[in-house]
Amino acid sequence: MPPPKVEKVITAVDIGSWKVSALIAGKTDTGELVILGTGQRESRGVRRGFIVDMERTEMAVRETVEQAERVAGMNIEDVWVSFSGGSLVSDVVTVERELGGIRVEQGDIDDLLHTGRQSIDPDGRVVLHAQPTCFSVNGSDGVKRPLGMHADRLGVDIHVVLADGAPLANLEMCVRGAYLDVNAIVAAPIATGFACLSEEERDLGVALVEIGAGVTNISLYAGGMLVGLHSIPIGAADITDDIASAFGIRRSQAERMKCFYGSAMQSRRDFRDMIEIAPVASDGESADSGRITRAALVGVICERLNQLMAEVNASLKGMGFHSPVGRQVVLTGGGAEMKGIADYAQTALGRAVRIGRPRGLAALPEAHSGPAFTTLVGLALYGASNPVDLRSMAPAAQTVHRLGVPLWWQRMLRALKANY
Repeated sequence: MPPPKVEKVITAVDIGSWKVSALIAGKTDTGELVILGTGQRESRGVRRGFIVDMERTEMAVRETVEQAERVAGMNIEDVWVSFSGGSLVSDVVTVERELGGIRVEQGDIDDLLHTGRQSIDPDGRVVLHAQPTCFSVNGSDGVKRPLGMHADRLGVDIHVVLADGAPLANLEMCVRGAYLDVNAIVAAPIATGFACLSEEERDLGVALVEIGAGVTNISLYAGGMLVGLHSIPIGAADITDDIASAFGIRRSQAERMKCFYGSAMQSRRDFRDMIEIAPVASDGESADSGRITRAALVGVICERLNQLMAEVNASLKGMGFHSPVGRQVVLTGGGAEMKGIADYAQTALGRAVRIGRPRGLAALPEAHSGPAFTTLVGLALYGASNPVDLRSMAPAAQTVHRLGVPLWWQRMLRALKANY
C-alpha cells in the first residue's frame, strides 16, 4: 500500500526555561498525525517562563527549527508557540438567552456566541483563548450540539485564558525574528492537557501539575474544561542549583548527578552508595575530587520537593480541589522524570498520582516520549484539531427581513401559527 498522503503540516515550538524544542508533524488523509522532524537546543534567554534575552532566545528558536527542518526535509513558515509564564489567568464566562421553546437554528447559536464574546472583560490583559466548551438547554448542562433541539433557554460556557500583553509581545517578536509567522500562542497548560489527559479525566476532575525548569504550572480541569490556573516560581532547575550550592560543584555536574543518581524517595542503600564529585576551587578550576553519599544528594532534592509540594497542595486547596475521591493528580514536565517522584507526590498530596506522558502521535521517537515533551506534542495536537476560538469570529450579521421585520419576530410568528 502507498504511504498515506500528508494534507497539512503543523509545526510546534515549545520555548521553555531549560530547552527550546520543535516538532514538525503531518496530518494525513486518514486523519492520523505523524512526526516528520524534531529539533532541540538549550534555552539561553528564558527565565521562569519569561523572555529575559531577546537575541539569545531568537537564536535558539532559529537553530531548533532549522534542525527540525533538516530532519523533515522541508522548510516551514508558520508555527504554534507555547507560553508558560506565570501571568496566565483562567475564567469561565456563562451566557444565556431566551428562545421561547422554538427549535435551535445555527443563527441562534451564532448570536449566542457573539453575545458571549462581547461579555468577556479582559481587564487590561490580552485574551489568549476564548473557546465555547459546552452548551446548556433549559438549564441542563453538557450539551455538545444543541442544533435542532427545542429550547426555552439556550446557554453556553466560554473558557477564557488571559495573559499580560508585554510577555506575549516579546515571545512573538523572538519567533518572528527567526523568520517565522505565528499561527497562535497557546497557553502551555491547555497544550499539555491535550497530550496527556483523557476526555473522561477532564470531565470527572483532574489536577495537572507541570514541573518545568523554572516554573510549576497547576491547572485544574472539571466538567471537560480548564477551570483554574496557578503558577509557582519553583522548578526542576532550582533543584539543580540546590545541588550545585550544597556540594560546591558546577551546574552541569549537578544536573548530571540529579539525572543519574537523584531520586525523590530515599532507601537504606543510599547511605552506602557513594558518588564522585569535583568541587570548584576558589580560582575557578576544579579541585581534587571528593565523594558524597547518595543519601546526601537525595536529602537536598527532597528538601526542595517538600517546599514545592507544600505550595502545590496550598494551590489545589485554594482552587477548590478538596475531595481526594475521584480527584487524580497528573504530574508532567521535565521535573516529573525524576525517579520515585510519583510515589513521593502521592504521599505528600494524599491523592492518586500518575505520570503524564505524551500520546496521540504516531511513531513518536523514544527521546521525545517522556513527560518533558508533553507540551510540545500537545501543541501539535492542538494545531491539528482546528480549535474554535471566538476571537476569530466575524462580526454578527444583521438578521433582518427585507421588509424590516427582525428574523426572530418572523420565527416567533411561525411558531405561533404552527401551535395555535
